[in-house]
Amino acid sequence: MSTAQRITGFSEFFLHFLLLSILGVSSTFAATPNSGQAANVTLFENVRVFDGVNAEVSEPSHVLVRGNLIEKVSATPIAVDRSANTTIINGEGRVLMPGLIDGHWHALMAAVSLNTMLTADAGYLNLLAGAEAERTLMRGFTSVRDLAGNSFGLKRAIDEGVVSGPRIWPSGAMISQTSGHGDYRMLYEIPRAPGAELSHGEVMGAGVIADGADEVLRRTREQLMMGASQIKLAAGGGVSSMYDPLDVSQYTSDEFEAAVEAAENWGTYVTVHAYTPRAIQTAIEAGVKVVDHSQLIDEETARLMSKKGTWLSIQPFLDDEDATPFPEGSYNRAKQLQVAKGTDHAIQLAKKHKLKLAWGTDVLFDASLAARQSARLTKMVRWFTPAEVLKLATSTNAELLALSGPRSPYQGKLGVVQEGALADLLLISGNPIEDIDLLANPQENLLVIMKDGMVHKNSTIQ
Repeated sequence: MSTAQRITGFSEFFLHFLLLSILGVSSTFAATPNSGQAANVTLFENVRVFDGVNAEVSEPSHVLVRGNLIEKVSATPIAVDRSANTTIINGEGRVLMPGLIDGHWHALMAAVSLNTMLTADAGYLNLLAGAEAERTLMRGFTSVRDLAGNSFGLKRAIDEGVVSGPRIWPSGAMISQTSGHGDYRMLYEIPRAPGAELSHGEVMGAGVIADGADEVLRRTREQLMMGASQIKLAAGGGVSSMYDPLDVSQYTSDEFEAAVEAAENWGTYVTVHAYTPRAIQTAIEAGVKVVDHSQLIDEETARLMSKKGTWLSIQPFLDDEDATPFPEGSYNRAKQLQVAKGTDHAIQLAKKHKLKLAWGTDVLFDASLAARQSARLTKMVRWFTPAEVLKLATSTNAELLALSGPRSPYQGKLGVVQEGALADLLLISGNPIEDIDLLANPQENLLVIMKDGMVHKNSTIQ
């Protein structure tokens, strides 16, 4: 056999092996429980249910979970075979509710410093992210929409049970123009030569730089190839970024349309980071379905969002204990104050025009602020009733996740306590509709945390 034949044969073998590997990985995610093995059963007895939709909790009820689904919700006792694979949890009149959903999270970047993000290797960053993912779940967040960062490996590790954490709807890298919100380069790296290596921020998947419709199209398709459930673009200036004032608009209509068309071809959508009217309007007119932030929105833009049915994913940015600690007098601090000043007005406009409103935290680069993820939810009572806040973080945010359509990585109904829904559940030591601050102390007040039918915490056991 000639050398050329041996090389050709090896290449064919390698390609065949690679194809089988890919198919094997795909089958991992499509796997179903062994039909010959009885599914685990959990029965919640004597619980009052906040179902994620109605504004009041139920009378004492019983909820049966079989496998990863809620099988039965009943006002009368449910008979079960109390075998070895059955767990009985007596709620003693406490409230059972859906797992919380954060509509704007950064699984890889929430709890690490910016310097670490831009200098550390990927292995270290993923180990840190894995630890934070478990803490996120222990705060009661069973699902997150991840809006920048290479969280694909972390998501797979969680889905396969390697580490504990929430369900992740990953966007992959935020797509940004040069000098945009996702451009993390240093000034000494400018100008960028044709064919130059990617910056460290791009290699780590925090953001990728794309200028022109063709580059935006390519970067969008790359994120979809990696498993993005939705695409994120930076449409305007940001607080934490160094080179873009808040008032600047980023990307043209053609560039937005390239991303929107590519996403829609895959059955999903584009969301954008934007604060100002011009940035938001340009994105919406190009077909963007969700706008994150919008603190500097005006009446005209709110009317356009209402007309187009555009979602607003809002974050309770205020000048308080949860504000990222930028130095006083700094460029970033000035932008932060401008955004914080606009939050009240933006939410008032959203309510006035009945916008499709979702909620998220957008914690970045600070472990102490990540630990207050639940507290950022409870402060929403500044604008809404506790029941409205809880609905935002459960059934409404689940509707936002559903916009990913066939690109949604998890099949089933979330954000509700209903028969047939996925069993993501929290048992609270009290009634959060009467005292929503219970959620701000998850270590003490979340007695049971269940995700996908699996109990990750049960402190009702004496």
